Amino acid sequence: MSKFIFSLLLVCSSFSVFAQADTTDAVAQKTTIKYHQLRFNFDAAKLLNNSLVDNVKIYEGGLDYYLNNELYGVAEFGAGTSNIDYPDLKYKSSNSFVRLGVDKTLFERKKPNDWGMAFIGCRYGLGFVKRDAAQYTTDDGFGGITSGVTSSSDFTAHWFELTGGMRIELFSNTFAGWNVRFKFALNQKSFGDLKPQSIAGYGAAENGTVFDYNFYLSYAIRWSSKK
Repeated sequence: MSKFIFSLLLVCSSFSVFAQADTTDAVAQKTTIKYHQLRFNFDAAKLLNNSLVDNVKIYEGGLDYYLNNELYGVAEFGAGTSNIDYPDLKYKSSNSFVRLGVDKTLFERKKPNDWGMAFIGCRYGLGFVKRDAAQYTTDDGFGGITSGVTSSSDFTAHWFELTGGMRIELFSNTFAGWNVRFKFALNQKSFGDLKPQSIAGYGAAENGTVFDYNFYLSYAIRWSSKK
């Protein structure tokens, strides 16, 4: 009889241990912490280019948000102007743009506060372009010179990008880093015969593929939540 009672107590104790383990696991799952980061990026390289090139001005910025599994959602935006100024052809253009996509880090973060990253990504770009009226002069080769003005035109530019780069946290919440980009126009024919010198966010409108780069200065805000 005593053996039976001892065995019964042993079984009950085992169930109690398993129940406590399950409860502990459940509490641990309920208190899992999720880390968030929203980072604001400003392209300092474009400011340098603006000071060196007279006929093209571009301003770019953006933000990225950490989703999960080392994946970031990215939104980039900006605006710019360009100016064709030849003896026989003169016109200006301006546009704004937005790029949407994702970045995937190449190395997993080892610590919650380790936000430096090397990454690859992709973007879809959309630019809203306005070309002003163009003044032109033509020479027929026999002394006949014709001058005129073409009407202004608006169009939308679409492109796709492959990108990669790095972000390094220099100080708390403050980053520096770069992107390289390979861009592919999706509707170049719609640009017409009088293409802009440059489309902000894309590059030279006369090229179907474009290589570009950015040097970003960034600031991040962070918070955590329990799942």
